[in-house]
Parts: sequence; structure tokens; C-alpha cells
Amino acid sequence: MGRLVNGLFKSLKLRKRPSEKTDSQLLKMSEKSIVIESKSLYKTLVQVVLPIALQSLIATSLNLVDTLMVGSLGEGELAAVGLSNQFFFIHMGVMFGLSSGAAAFMSQFWGTKDLSNIRRVLGFTITINFCIALFFFLPALLFPESVLRIFTDIPEAIVIGKDYMRIVSFCALTISITMTFTAALRATQQTRIPLFISIIVFSTNTLLNYLLIFGKFGFPALGVVGAAVATLISRLLEIFILYYVIFGRKNLLSGSFREFFSWTKTLAARVLSSALPVTVNETMWSLGMATYSAFYGRMGVTEFASIQASRTVENLFIMAIFSMGDALLILVGQQIGMGKMDYAYALAKRLIRISLYIGVVSGLLLIITSPYIVGLFNFTPEGRQYTKWILIIYGVFMWLVLYNGISITGTMRCGGDTKHAMILEVCCVWCIGVPLVFIGVFYLHLPVYYVVLLAQTEEVIKGFLCRSRFYSKKWLKNLVYDL
Repeated sequence: MGRLVNGLFKSLKLRKRPSEKTDSQLLKMSEKSIVIESKSLYKTLVQVVLPIALQSLIATSLNLVDTLMVGSLGEGELAAVGLSNQFFFIHMGVMFGLSSGAAAFMSQFWGTKDLSNIRRVLGFTITINFCIALFFFLPALLFPESVLRIFTDIPEAIVIGKDYMRIVSFCALTISITMTFTAALRATQQTRIPLFISIIVFSTNTLLNYLLIFGKFGFPALGVVGAAVATLISRLLEIFILYYVIFGRKNLLSGSFREFFSWTKTLAARVLSSALPVTVNETMWSLGMATYSAFYGRMGVTEFASIQASRTVENLFIMAIFSMGDALLILVGQQIGMGKMDYAYALAKRLIRISLYIGVVSGLLLIITSPYIVGLFNFTPEGRQYTKWILIIYGVFMWLVLYNGISITGTMRCGGDTKHAMILEVCCVWCIGVPLVFIGVFYLHLPVYYVVLLAQTEEVIKGFLCRSRFYSKKWLKNLVYDL
């Protein structure tokens, strides 16, 4: 892995700069002077990004398999599971926010090979994440019907979804730990370990889904409850494997219990000051998406089932490509941690450009395959038509969604520009997206695919704002210089 990092540094060639120039002038000059060797960079990206992309693809495929298997039971069952997962989607947003914010520190500490502080950041983040997980676990376990009523007034969905939610609630506790360790493994460029674990979890979940949903090989046919049991067993297996790999095999992240919880007030305050805006950002974004779902959930079972199916398929494309955002955070964050701001800017610019090309191709692929994807679900003719048009809309805007996501999760966060990212995304979702969807559903009574198209307005505005922030270079900040 050390060779990999060194290879990346060698791929960025910087000419000598005149000493009489100002810092601002030097940065502008260095941009023109930096030559990024494509062959070396692409090799690095394959070695760093590919495992992350495959892991994201497998994790998303797990949701896709769940959706396909539950969807084969009918639109009502799929809607119930989708609505139940909206609550945990908010929790995942919070976890991702904290882990992503902490990953910026771990990535920069990795640039200086400071393993002690990486462990301290890791231990601090796990503590906070686990405490937050309790606030999602307890309501879902004790009051699932009340939670579901937040998102829908469809009696069928509430009746079917309550048992699913109660069982899956335990996963909130395990994810608070596994997601944080996954972020740390990625930040230290140990990307193959999460990939290996994801393959095992995916295989286990798929097999158990087949056995427990449909009652194969002597197992009871539990339907939606079977999907919940399969998910819980898979998540428990995930945390046990992760513990063995890190602590049983003495991974570089492993350490004494005391070391993980020996963070200083300065370190904790610094991590929180950077991670809190990210957390608020992801939480508010997740709440915005959940609000969309609550609006869609009141349009009818068919409409929401089509949204759930389309989102799952879209995520199959997006999450794998979003790995470029993780790669940007890791690789560019290391450069910033070493004080090489010119390297960081040039590399980020190239990575974003590559991501845009991939986004356009992926969007076209989604549009072309949409008629065939629809046939995988046991939907009514109306549901199939809704799903096809929603997939086409997602395909058209995929490049823009990726650009915005990578700009926020990659460039802004790797440099600690988390407050600006928070303000930008929260305002776009809640001041533009949510009001437009509300108007489209409750006042204009538009078909569901037109409401989805209306919601893309926020992505257009967000794109202009992200572009402006990137070229301002204000996101380039060293977070660990005095720690």
C-alpha cells in the first residue's frame, strides 16, 4: 500500500515556483505546472476505488435483492418494507455524517502515519454513533406502529411493516459500529477488507431471504418477517467478522481499549466541530428524503412502490460511482494533511472530471435498460409505467446528482469545509425540493413521475453552487496541522 501512495505522489509533478510570488499567485501558477500522469493515476484509482466501488455495489445489491424478493410478494409488501426503512434511512444518514466527518481527520492523520490519533478519532466516533443509535433503536422496537404513521396513513402498510421494523431495529446498534470501522479502513486505504466482509454479508442475506421469505428446504414461509430476520442475522455476522479481522488478526487499527478512549478534549472538540455540520447535513438531507417518501406514501400504494423500486435501482448505479467521492476524500485528504494544497486541488479537479464522464455513461445505461428493469417487479401495468418514467428521469439527472454528491462528500469534506456544505445542501433540500414536492403532491395532484421531475430542481441549483465553491478553493484546509 505504501508503494501505492508513493506512486500517486510521483504521478503529480510540480515545477519549481518563483519565490517572489504571493501564496495566491503560487497556487494559480502551480495549477498550470502540475502534470498528472493518467496511466499512473488510473492504476491508483483502480487499486483504491475499485474495492470501494465493489463494496458499495454489493451493499446496494443487497437492498436490490431484498426489494426484488419482497416485491415479488406484491406492491403492498414492498411499500410496507420501504416505508419501514425510511426511519432507518434517517439513522443511516446520521451515522454516515459522523463517520464521514471523522474520516476526513483519519485520512489526514493517515497522510502523516499517525495511527494513535486515528484510533482516538475512531473510538470517539464509535461512542457518539452508538449513543445516537439508541434513539432510533428504542422507538422502532417499542412503538413501530407510531413510527410508521409518520410516513404513511395506509393501514395495510402499517400492519405489514410493524413486525419488520421491530426486528430490524437491532441492526441500528450494529451499524453504528461497523460503519465507523469501515470509514476508518477506507481512510487507511485498507479497502479490500470491507469488500471481503460485504461479499459474505450479501451472500448470507440472499440465501436467508430465499429460505425465509418463500419457505424453501423446510424453512417456514415468513414473507416480510423472513426478510427482517435475514437482515438481522447478516448484520450480526458482519460485526463478528469485522471484530475478528481487526482485533483477532491484529490489524493496524487495533489497539488497547484505553488507547481508543484516550482522546483529548482538543481532539474531541476539533472532530465534533468538523463532523457536526456533516452530521446535521446528512441528517437534514435524510429527513428531506424521508419527507419526500412521506408525501409519496400518501399518493397510494402503487405510487410509493414504484418510487421504492426506482430508488433501489438508481442506488445500484449511484452508490458504486459515489466511491469516487470516497476516493477523493482519501487521496486528496492525504495531500492536504501533508500541506500539498496545489497537489490536492489538481487531483480533485481531475477526479471530478472522471466522475462526470462515468455519470453520463451510467445515466444513459439506466435509461436504455429501464423497460427491462421494470419487468423484474410484480407490479400492476400502472405501477410498471410509473417505474419506467421515474427511472428515465433518474438517468437524465444522474451525472448532476453525482457531481453534487461528490463535491459535497469529497472535496468539501476532505478539507473540512463542512459548514458550507451543510448550509448548501440543507437549504437546497428544504427550501427548494421539499416545498416543490409538497405542492406537486397536495395542490397540483401531479402524477408521481412529474413530482419526481419537479424534485430535481434542487439538484440543478445545487450544481451551480457546488461549482462556484470548488473553484473558490476555500474548501482547502488542513485540519490536523497542530494536533
